[in-house]
Amino acid sequence: MTSIGLRPKVGPPPPAPRRPRATWHAAANGVVLAWLALTIVAALVRHELPAPRWLLIHLFLLGAVTNAIVTWTEHFASALLRIPAPPDWWPMTRLAALNTGIVAVLYGFSDGLPWVAVGGAVAVVAVVAAHISVLALRGRGALGGRFAHVVGWYLWAGAALIAGGTLGGLMASGRIPSEWHGPMRDAHAHVNILGWVGLAVLGTLFTLWPTVLRTRMVDGTGRIARWSLRIAVPGLGIAVGGLLAELRWVVVAGLVVYAVAAGLALVPFVRTLVQRRPHTPASWMLAAGTLWFAVTLLADASRQSLSGLLPLVLVGFVGQTLLGALTFLLPVVMGGGPAALKSNAALIERFWIARVAAINVAVPLLVLPVPGWANRAGWLTVLAALAAFVLLAVATILRSHRPSPVVAGITAGVVLSALAVGVAAGNGGSPPETVAASGTRVVEVTLANMRIQPGTIEAAPGTRLVLRVTNKDAMQHDLRLASGQATPMLDRGESATLTVPPLKGAVEGWCTVAGHRAAGMTMQIKTTGGRGTHTSSMGHQAMGTGQLDLSAHPSAGWKPYDAALKPAPGGRVHRLELRASDRELEVAPGVRQTMWTFGGTVPGPVLRGRVGDVFVISLVNDTSMGHGIDFHAGSLAPDVPMRTIGPGERLTYRFTAERAGAWLYHCSTMPMLQHIANGMYGAVIIDPPNLPAVDREYVLVQGELYLGAPGSEGQVAKMREGRPDAWMFNGAAAGYDHAPLTARTGDRVRVWVVDAGPSSSTAFHIVGAQFDTLYKEGAYRLRKGDPGGAQILDLAAGQGGFVETVVPEAGHYPFVDHDMRHGESGAHGILKVTD
Repeated sequence: MTSIGLRPKVGPPPPAPRRPRATWHAAANGVVLAWLALTIVAALVRHELPAPRWLLIHLFLLGAVTNAIVTWTEHFASALLRIPAPPDWWPMTRLAALNTGIVAVLYGFSDGLPWVAVGGAVAVVAVVAAHISVLALRGRGALGGRFAHVVGWYLWAGAALIAGGTLGGLMASGRIPSEWHGPMRDAHAHVNILGWVGLAVLGTLFTLWPTVLRTRMVDGTGRIARWSLRIAVPGLGIAVGGLLAELRWVVVAGLVVYAVAAGLALVPFVRTLVQRRPHTPASWMLAAGTLWFAVTLLADASRQSLSGLLPLVLVGFVGQTLLGALTFLLPVVMGGGPAALKSNAALIERFWIARVAAINVAVPLLVLPVPGWANRAGWLTVLAALAAFVLLAVATILRSHRPSPVVAGITAGVVLSALAVGVAAGNGGSPPETVAASGTRVVEVTLANMRIQPGTIEAAPGTRLVLRVTNKDAMQHDLRLASGQATPMLDRGESATLTVPPLKGAVEGWCTVAGHRAAGMTMQIKTTGGRGTHTSSMGHQAMGTGQLDLSAHPSAGWKPYDAALKPAPGGRVHRLELRASDRELEVAPGVRQTMWTFGGTVPGPVLRGRVGDVFVISLVNDTSMGHGIDFHAGSLAPDVPMRTIGPGERLTYRFTAERAGAWLYHCSTMPMLQHIANGMYGAVIIDPPNLPAVDREYVLVQGELYLGAPGSEGQVAKMREGRPDAWMFNGAAAGYDHAPLTARTGDRVRVWVVDAGPSSSTAFHIVGAQFDTLYKEGAYRLRKGDPGGAQILDLAAGQGGFVETVVPEAGHYPFVDHDMRHGESGAHGILKVTD
């Protein structure tokens, strides 16, 4: 026999074996856990409780959550569409690039290096754009499959991150006008939380939820997923566009559409829940997270702001959803067979009942108006539960996989870089440092109590100053230098660094928040021996028109403030939502001025009640600066209820009216002189017991008018010197000359008067009438039937009372502040009496 030789095939060598996916998941999820650990450290070390600030929020959402979404959207897309996993180099490259960008964003923003932050934002956006592009290309051949809807949700989630990251980069650059910051910040928050996170979570729940419950997917899920996505994306787009354009009803419409889409997307979730109840740790956490998501959507649609809802979003929705998903998925992807799966699941699920219960009990403490100690207890409870999860998850990964040098290097790099960011962004307290060899000097600058400290810095010409700026105040501040450098707007506890070019002359600095510079929040850098000066390029020109013509006719369409006082409403609890807003109002005939308002009017809405009534006021800040509120009608410690809240935030103020009187309320934010003088005041009327009915009842709140751009140097100088351009009743000088109050012959007329000041007293008088009743500061000074009479109700700034008179005959009865400087400068009007 002749043997037939078999010649081996000649060709390329077989491909190298691929790295096991379990190893990749150990690395990727190790990075997620590292960011979660840093979030805990930042919260404790930087004392960001009870109010989480920028660094804490971004460590969690940008660091942990973004890494998790990128990792798991690729995993689900590959598994559900049955497409090959990407080459080994792509996930590791993406992981390194993404976290480099995240660290750059955190470091650049915290250290006052805007272009580092912008570069980091560009990197994050580019990585996510590449990620969704790869998903789209790899899934193209599987788009007709049963789970094709998964890719659509992930692609639009990535598009939302690209939009949100772009907005974040623009804000970090410091190049946008300050008045754009508030709308862009709201849009940035919504497109990231409802888009990047919300769309990714909703898209994943279609398949993850029945898998976690170990039941089949309900019929019609794919159709519902496609239709809900087609509704959710336009709704989110409308809401974000409305936020940028500051069109409230457009925002409401968009959020309602998005909420409807989310409700439709959760129909399979609920149907699955009906056929099998939660019975595992992961299922309970996902159920709770989804419930808090629904609560968030309802609250957001009513408020059009996520600022006051951040604890609810971070802990209730995003945090629980992330922990629930990882609790189920980590044991699955770690491999090792059924025994290892069961062992790993048992490890990561330890103490789960206590952890889940603690988190969900804590959530209401984070968002409701509870005492400060209860709020802090809630945060500490959440951090303890999160720390327990991180330790158990790390133990689960290490039990199955010892990290390779590459994986360990990437993870260590992320942790050390982020830790450096945390240290750099911490509250500085060290004394100034001088490095003689380089001519660089580091100076710690603090912003607090409407002052910049130190107010003066002296340095030799050529010195390169590095200013470490920390805001220690309750309200937002920033620091802008006339040489061009500027910090971003800083919340309490946040820091930024400014590097000043080598000094050639003096440089001025100031806070750009309206009115803060004029109130004295300035600094100066002086050169020893130098004479050149950088001057500000920001002029402050008043809007004043000179001498007012109070006899001129008001503009067409002008309507006076309704002075008629309605009876106290029924019930003993009175609720009111009061929105702080900037409004252009007609403050004198033909003269319009931007005013800071409560409820869009000057004065704000009048509140009325009886002794013992409870008032629950929800203050919402719709402006771009901090505001607070102080009700003289309540007696309580001012620390919490009168605190300043930032743009978009909400505060609930609850007080019991224990004493009768005509009380003032006003903005409690410093400098109060400016906030009150620019219109942030109103009246609370608490009826004395057995107050008799009268025929006509009016309320007049007297205030001062200072023309000019709010917060400008010229306007504030007039306030400090007590030189108003006019005096007003109910927000308009001479307004009731042109729209008289009315009564009939023989009517008993009661006029409540509150003097809002902020500096002037008043001597209220009705020409041609005598008062037979006078009530001032909670006590009757004259009662009907007494033999005497009164001609003046004299009130200092902040006081209130009422007078009564019976008008004897038809005619025009002028009412004035009998301090004629005030009366002749706008504090007058007409009571028109007819038969």
